Amino acid sequence: MRDSATATPGVLVRPVIAIVGRPNVGKSTLFNRLVGQRRALVRDVPGVTRDRLYGHVAFERWQATVIDTGGFDPKAEEPLIEGVRRQVMVAVEEADLVLFVVDARAGVTPLDAEIANVLRRSDRPVVVVANKIDTGGMEGALAELYRLGFGEPAPVSAEHGRGVAELLEVARARAPLDSAPPAPRGVVHLAVIGRPNVGKSSLVNAMVGTDRVLVHDAPGTTRDAVDIAFEYDGHSYVLVDTAGIRRKGKVSEALEKLAVVMALRSLERCQVALLVIDSSEGLTAQDTHIGGYAHEAGRAVVLVVNKWDLVPPGMVRKAEVTEQLRDRLPFLDYAPICFVSATEGQGVREIFETVDEVAAAAQRRVAPGEVTTVLRQAVQRRPASVRGEALTVQSAVQVSAAPPTFAVKVNRPDEVHFSYQRYLVRSLRLAFGFAGSPIRLSLRRATSTKSRRGARR
Repeated sequence: MRDSATATPGVLVRPVIAIVGRPNVGKSTLFNRLVGQRRALVRDVPGVTRDRLYGHVAFERWQATVIDTGGFDPKAEEPLIEGVRRQVMVAVEEADLVLFVVDARAGVTPLDAEIANVLRRSDRPVVVVANKIDTGGMEGALAELYRLGFGEPAPVSAEHGRGVAELLEVARARAPLDSAPPAPRGVVHLAVIGRPNVGKSSLVNAMVGTDRVLVHDAPGTTRDAVDIAFEYDGHSYVLVDTAGIRRKGKVSEALEKLAVVMALRSLERCQVALLVIDSSEGLTAQDTHIGGYAHEAGRAVVLVVNKWDLVPPGMVRKAEVTEQLRDRLPFLDYAPICFVSATEGQGVREIFETVDEVAAAAQRRVAPGEVTTVLRQAVQRRPASVRGEALTVQSAVQVSAAPPTFAVKVNRPDEVHFSYQRYLVRSLRLAFGFAGSPIRLSLRRATSTKSRRGARR
């Protein structure tokens, strides 16, 4: 099954290639090499990748979608590892071609043999990728891989890039001859952000409508940022399920530090951020820090109060929670609030309606004359003076969207108090909306009358 956002009626879609193998054989390193960017966490620790990661690979004029998966153990019974196994099997079912990665230096292990048996039953074409071929003279190691039953192995060094071009030639020859559809217009990019274990992955699954992201009650289960393209009610979205963000002082494990960096990078490339808050625990200091990340990034924000079904009826009202959020997150006073239960699927439609609203508002542009009029009227209602000189607005214009940013020419730009700047921002919001988006002001020095006269001469 493929994402509806990538499937267009009458248009062939890109072939899907799944990267599969036991833990710590270099799958994520190969994935990063193929997609040309550091999308997956890479460390010499088994079990780093747990979810499916999707990326785009282009080789000459050929294109494909590549999936990175977690370390595969077909007989795993421990809940978290068994969840990874399910994720891998879904990736194999989605794939048109499987790249079965093995560590050539270690030879065929019993776990490699078990994975080979599973892949044979999947009825998918398989290419054995003999990774970690860093030097010559390993013909004996390659010969052993023939007994996996998938023909000639492709020797590569994913870390150093050796053999990757030859591997892509093999993949192009073995994969279906599909062409990539044009990128859909009007796609809204979402980032799901929040501290660990607030239900982000459950929310992703509820929004997408399928079990696409591994859900487990252990904090920090999601370490990678997972892009998911899909459609809802005729609208197209790309949703990023990010690793749980923790305060720098609390992040001691190297993997957690990398996960924080990747989460913030995902925030940078989205249009709308869904800040998930656990209603059963209330707002925490860390929620405030994460909201600050989204605000500083200039992203439209929707506050998602999750696990609302766990709040006993009548104990806490939505109005009380709203008041608390407005009081403790004053810098996000523009962010709409949605109350949901991800596990029960409650409030999902409201999230999409709100996302569409704030995404459109973030792109809105206002005519220069309207902006100047609104700000001049604001100054008239609440006059301000700087060093005894009355503040005046010469002109104002919107210079960019997402976030809406306004260049305002005033007589004393460097000395306007930040509280008065907030007042001007509130005046713009009252006049033009921009629900969900921060508004940026760039105060510039007004052109003097003498300068304008000299220019006319």
